[in-house]
Amino acid sequence: MKAALAFLLLPLAWVSFAFSSIMPIPQQSQNGNEWRQTQRTDPVRGEYTRYSVAGKFIKSPPGDESGRPLLVVDCGAYNRSHKSKFFRGILVVGDPLKIDWVEPEEIHGISYFPKVDAVYRLNDAKEEKEEWTPSTDKTSASFSKGSLEKMLRAHTVEITAQDTNGSPIVMQFGMPDPTPVEQGCEVDEHKK
Repeated sequence: MKAALAFLLLPLAWVSFAFSSIMPIPQQSQNGNEWRQTQRTDPVRGEYTRYSVAGKFIKSPPGDESGRPLLVVDCGAYNRSHKSKFFRGILVVGDPLKIDWVEPEEIHGISYFPKVDAVYRLNDAKEEKEEWTPSTDKTSASFSKGSLEKMLRAHTVEITAQDTNGSPIVMQFGMPDPTPVEQGCEVDEHKK
């Protein structure tokens, strides 16, 4: 009886082995992280695509440490060419960030702009300091297309900002394959 059962199961085992050797195994990105893609709708811009990648806190904000920082890239066809293009990059921290009031280059009356000082390092290279625009709730900040293009060329991105008390918040992102963002947002990874 056992010999007959083994005789019947042997062809099934060979077929499954042959099938598994023919089928390619899906490749994970180098660091196990991938861009998450979602479709969204905005009353002004209409439909757009959001790409996001989660990072980790190296030095987390005080309080709830269960959250993870996110890099978010929004791309949509809200333009005359109707091609999907980059329109916003966002660092989502989740806790309020320190806001500096920056004097504009050209003054028309009394006006200052809120900015978040962000320092980022690509692949442990030299730090780059920029001023990013905070969100209304001050828990995230927007970055430019130029900053995104630099980040897409990196394997790791470390970003430092300050919380409302001036304490540093350090985040690290393992950058996945940039192809989905490059194609979906018309972002040139190789542009210098």
